[in-house]
Order: sequence, then C-alpha cells, then structure tokens
Amino acid sequence: MSGSTPGFIGQRLVEARRARGMSATDLAGVVGVSVQSVSKYENGHQTPSLEHFHALARALNIPRDYFLRPIQALDERPVFWRAKLSASPVKRERAAVRLEWMKDVVDYAGSYFDFPALNLPDVDVPDVEDIDTDFLRSVAALTRQHWGIRPGPMPDAIEKLEANGVLVSRIHVGAEKLDAFSQWSDRFHLPFIVLSRDKASASRQRFDALHELGHIILHKNVSQKKMNDRASYALIERQADQFAGFMLLPEKEFSEELYSASLDGFLALKERWGASVGAMIMRCRSMDILSEDGARTMWINYNRRGWRTGEPLDGKMEKEAPYMLRRSFEKLIEAKVQSVSDILSALPFPPADLEELTDLEPGTLSGQIDTRPEPVFKSSTSAESNIVSLFGKRPR
Repeated sequence: MSGSTPGFIGQRLVEARRARGMSATDLAGVVGVSVQSVSKYENGHQTPSLEHFHALARALNIPRDYFLRPIQALDERPVFWRAKLSASPVKRERAAVRLEWMKDVVDYAGSYFDFPALNLPDVDVPDVEDIDTDFLRSVAALTRQHWGIRPGPMPDAIEKLEANGVLVSRIHVGAEKLDAFSQWSDRFHLPFIVLSRDKASASRQRFDALHELGHIILHKNVSQKKMNDRASYALIERQADQFAGFMLLPEKEFSEELYSASLDGFLALKERWGASVGAMIMRCRSMDILSEDGARTMWINYNRRGWRTGEPLDGKMEKEAPYMLRRSFEKLIEAKVQSVSDILSALPFPPADLEELTDLEPGTLSGQIDTRPEPVFKSSTSAESNIVSLFGKRPR
C-alpha cells in the first residue's frame, strides 16, 4: 500500500522500538494508533501519515531521518550472549540493535581512519567438545606471547584488544546478568565486543572483555544451532570463562605471589592483578590450590560477607575505557573535517546513544552547537570607527 511518508522503512521502526524496549502495543498506545497499524508500518504494508510519523519519532526519541536510512544486511554469525538463558528477550533485542548501530558507527569512522589491523594468534581450534583445559591454557599463553604481554598481571585489557584490531564499545544494557556480548562480522571481517556499563566493577569488566576474546579466538566457527543447544552453550561459556582466567591469572606468576589462598589473601592482590576475588577463587580451584570442598566453603564465606553484590575495592578501581572510536570522533571534530551537524546527518541516531557507543563525553554531540563563520575585522580598521567595511572600499 502507498502512504504519505515516502521512503519510510518499516524495519527501522522495529529497530527503534526494540532499542527503547517497547512492545508494539505500548508504542501504539503512546502514538494513538492501533496495534495493527504499527504492525503494518513495521512489515512494510503501510506507511504512517506525516502526523503519525512525527509522533512515532517523538515517542521513541529517534531522529526522523533514522526511519529513512537504508538497512544493511545482518551478519549471520551467532552473537555470543552472556547469561543468554537468564536475560530477557527484550533486553537482548535492545542490545542487539546497539550492536548494529555500532557497526554503522565503525563504517562511518572507517571512511576517515585506518584502524589497527586484526592481529590474533593463528590457532587450529578443534570442535568445541574436544577443547580441554590444557588447550585453553596453551591458547591463553600463546595470545599473551603474541601480543607481547610480559609475565605477570595483564595490562589494560581493552587497550590490548583495540591495539590488535578488536573493536570495543560499552552501553547501558539494563539487564543484571547480560554483562557483555560479541560477534564476528562477515561484513567487516572483524570481531565486535560490547560491554555493559551497568556494573561498577572494573575487575569484572576486564574479565568480561577477555571472556569475549575467548569466544572470538575459540568459537569463531560455532554454528547458531550449537549455540541454541543448552548443553553446548553451557560448555562454550565455561571455556570462555577458563580462557579469561588463564589470561588474567597465569599460573606460575600468580601462584608465586599468592601468600594465602583465602578471601583476605585474594583481596590483597586484587588491585595489582585487576581480577576479582571471585575470579581468583575459580582460578585457584582450576589449579588445585583449592579443593572442591575448600572452594565451596570459600564461596559460602564470600556470600556471607556480602561480596556477591559487590566486592571491596570495586568502587576504587577505575574502569578501563575504549579509545579507538572516541578518538576518531574527537579528531574529526577537532580537525574540523566533520562538524557535529555533519556527523548527526550521516549517523541519524539519538545523539546521546552515539555518545554512549563511542564513549564520548556526554554533551559532545547532544549539547554542542557548531560555530558559524563570522566576519573578521580588517587589520586597518580603527577601533574608534563606527563603520566596518566587509568588502573593502567601494568605488566612489
């Protein structure tokens, strides 16, 4: 059917609604149309009237040009969701839209800048069922060596990821256990990692980033069918957890510094190693420093101290921050290659969402007004003169 909003793309409405965590029923009620109408807008059977088009944009707080922006083909590789089984579909859909927005941001920035080339160790990975602990340990050691990481504590994990061609973003997920997710993109031939901003723990974020790196290196060719199998999914998550533990806490150096396999002993090493006490408990269990019963008792005491909801030093340790996308946009603006208006025209997403995706300071895109060119006083103009010539002397 024809409508009064030429160029309106229904799939963009689906994205915008999911980005706001709204159901079609909720959106219909806010805009004042039927649910059937929203469904027709989304499946392309009808376009909204101009009045309803503006109402949709206002209700979703999305620029109108966004709904006219062509859709890119979606990557078919699976997304590796943390806590897939416990996070609600609404939260995952909201996060998935932001992953696609991140790709558009990278596409735009990539037209002006060359990012570091992808530099991952060349690993012959067996089937998921054949990956064992020794293999995970060796791959983590190889990755540290390949990236020139000295023995001992892991340096800035996000910086290492970005320096080696893995693109990272952070968003407010709004789901307690949806800490991070990642995907290999055939469109860019690159992996993307998105981390949650919702938790205060810097050590947890480091673990999450390296967990996703585990998926990128180990599970690149895992099928969606296998991801949908609960047993396979649980196995894949355990492998990524173990890999992150091996990256953060290499056995020789960590065990040499550990003077006491106790909660207080772990806490004393937390800042230096940038790892949570919980991660150290799991790592010591994997090294047989803790027995199964000893680890169980330690978790009980961990919970009694109230550390399940937040460990000591969580608020003191500063979170690592992605740099690559933020610096790209800062340089575009600083060098006046692109103005804020240019950026928002090319990327018609909500400015606050763009700032979040790129780790820009709030207000960089949403609060800045581009300066306009102004006339400049001629050097010969007298300060006492009441008349300023803009075009030089006119012929008499």
